[in-house]
Amino acid sequence: MKSTKILALAGSFLAIGLWTACSAPKEEATEEVAVEVVEETPEPSNTVVDIAIGSPDHTTLVAAVQAAGLAETLSGEGPFTVFAPTNAAFEALPAGTVEDLLKPENKETLTGILTFHVVSGNVMSGDLSDGQIVTTLNGETLTVSIADGVVKIGGATVVAADLAGDNGVVHVIDTVLLPAQ
Repeated sequence: MKSTKILALAGSFLAIGLWTACSAPKEEATEEVAVEVVEETPEPSNTVVDIAIGSPDHTTLVAAVQAAGLAETLSGEGPFTVFAPTNAAFEALPAGTVEDLLKPENKETLTGILTFHVVSGNVMSGDLSDGQIVTTLNGETLTVSIADGVVKIGGATVVAADLAGDNGVVHVIDTVLLPAQ
């Protein structure tokens, strides 16, 4: 009988031990997981507008493009060929001209002038020929002349050519082109 009591007592301890182990709150195994968060950064763009923005010689052109509301359009698919007048070209206009053009009430005139500097397509300097006539985005035409290695478009001299962007090309010119009124 003594052995029966010992077995019963041992069984009770075993049952209590099992019950305690099963009913005790379980600690979840926590494993630190390193998660690398990768943020997609868009590839930097290099549109014809970005080329102008990146040039200290085209701050007036950039201000005009923004005032005319053309920055988004010229940053679009294109392709566009932009004949980009320098700040000095804008400064050569009669006093007060640029300031007047930048006024909201002159947006239509400014847009006409700026689109007179843009041709649809990706026209590199090697694609231009003497006497060639190109149609601008405002519907008017410009004549190309090439003599002694100097390229002119509508009378403006190309001082830097073939600045290629993702959506076209920029040719820097020394004169602001004015469409027929």
